[in-house]
Amino acid sequence: MDLSLSTRNVTGAGGDRTVVEVGGEIDVYTAPKLREQLVELVNDGSYHLVVDMESVDFLDSTGLGVLVGGLKRVRAHEGSLRLVCNQERILKIFRITGLTKVFPIHTSVDEAVNAVD
Repeated sequence: MDLSLSTRNVTGAGGDRTVVEVGGEIDVYTAPKLREQLVELVNDGSYHLVVDMESVDFLDSTGLGVLVGGLKRVRAHEGSLRLVCNQERILKIFRITGLTKVFPIHTSVDEAVNAVD
């Protein structure tokens, strides 16, 4: 399966956010595409990101590494990276790895966009 990516800018109670909608599988083959997108956004000055993972079917350790790398990049600019996920099989990966303590995980894009840092 392939990876689909799209971005849009949204303003909410938390300020201006860039929403990255991700669909498909984030694995060793597709993760570089997501990494490139996150790096490009940060390089272009987008430091408050919301990664919408509602349409993600699979996530492996390479994908987790890309998300952690993205978080480090935005934090270097005093930014934030919030995740949107309500699929139990994906949430379980974040719980098992302890990354629920690292990433703010929301159940909807609206909730993530309106969260105040």
